Amino acid sequence: MEPVTDSDIRASFVNATKGEMKRIVLPRDLSETRWDDIDFLGWVDPTYVGRSYVVTPGDDGLVGVALRYETGGSRKAQMCKICLTTHPSGGVSLMTARKAGEAGRKGNTVGTYICSDLDCSLYARGKKTPALGKQYREDLDVESKIDRVRQNLAAFVARVSD
Repeated sequence: MEPVTDSDIRASFVNATKGEMKRIVLPRDLSETRWDDIDFLGWVDPTYVGRSYVVTPGDDGLVGVALRYETGGSRKAQMCKICLTTHPSGGVSLMTARKAGEAGRKGNTVGTYICSDLDCSLYARGKKTPALGKQYREDLDVESKIDRVRQNLAAFVARVSD
């Protein structure tokens, strides 16, 4: 992913109001982000329990999505639908996003199971492993795993934008 600025991030959200975009708490360590290691910028809001965000490159520029999730998560191991990493208790959350536009104003949402820490890019690259767990063994090379993360996230973002 290419480096992004605060204003780029705030302008990218497709499912947030202008007021919500102004109140978004951006990652503090943005200048220290290792952009070559991530396919999307994802972070948990430290001031609003149950809220997180992803910003990803799209065909027409950056696309940001505000997410909500229940804290605590399941006590069972679950698999992230973005990077296919299996985590023990609480490592994966059902993250929901209000749809963009009129559908979102009517209360329609979409959701998927995502790594609670939003570090899918690092799991796909083998730079991070799940706590107390192992990653699913598969015969894909790292580049194929990275492509899968990008495609799976793009499919979810497309569902939000539709």
